[in-house]
Amino acid sequence: MNYRMENGRQYHAYRDGAYWGPNDELAKEILDFAHHMYLLTLDNKLHLAPVENPQAILDVGTGTGIWAIDMADLYPSAIVTGTDLSPIQPEWVPPNCHFEVDDVTLEWTFPPDHFDFVHIRELFGCVPDWDFFFQQAYEHTKPGGWLEIVEHSVQPTADDDTMGPDHFYHTWGATVVEMGKIFGKSFTIWGESKERMERAGFVDVVEVPYQWPMNGWSQDRKLKNIGRWNQLRLHEGIEGFMLRLLTQVGGWSVARAQVFLAQMRKELKNYKTHAYLPGTVVYGRKPLRL
Repeated sequence: MNYRMENGRQYHAYRDGAYWGPNDELAKEILDFAHHMYLLTLDNKLHLAPVENPQAILDVGTGTGIWAIDMADLYPSAIVTGTDLSPIQPEWVPPNCHFEVDDVTLEWTFPPDHFDFVHIRELFGCVPDWDFFFQQAYEHTKPGGWLEIVEHSVQPTADDDTMGPDHFYHTWGATVVEMGKIFGKSFTIWGESKERMERAGFVDVVEVPYQWPMNGWSQDRKLKNIGRWNQLRLHEGIEGFMLRLLTQVGGWSVARAQVFLAQMRKELKNYKTHAYLPGTVVYGRKPLRL
């Protein structure tokens, strides 16, 4: 609970510096915005993996715990465990839901073949060795159990010519990816999940793509709504997403970082750019033993 304060934002204490995001009230609100956006994206489903009657569920990097709490309500016979570096989850939770402070990039301390369902969401920029991480997930999932990982790109893209080669979004995306490389924890897992899961031994791996528009430019009603939420999430959240990376990892001055963030906020208001963040929901099964 002895959190670190940095440039006016509060960060986790356990494994200090391992994660780029703050854990203060604004950061928690932004995480809950993203949860709402995932519900919109997945048509109010909490997961896509065909999980049946799970008894043990793990939410890795649970954040505010909102997904784990919803899952505990949805599956009252399951024990739902949420892990995170920060103990920021509420005290009032369903009786079948509990939270632990843990760093899942280390060796997992759960029993082997334990979980019916392991859920991972927005761990981009958090994991130094994804193959080791998936190996741990494989080991601790029951034979026949499911793993699902939900991630999105940090590099906006467009399918038309509204985002020219000199557009600021290119600079933004390249900067975030570069900071991840220096930090030693990549932001590109959304495009690698399927291959890495298969390499770890998961079978029946399915990849479902989705898009998050940068604002409400889309004519599609669902995407327009998601885009407006994304604009709000990014406008309010990018300081938390980037300030520590730019200053501590990139060596930028706070003033330079704030100018960069202001430029991004300005671009988010431009509805003429038809840009979006691509993402993937990838799920797979641990094979049954013969």
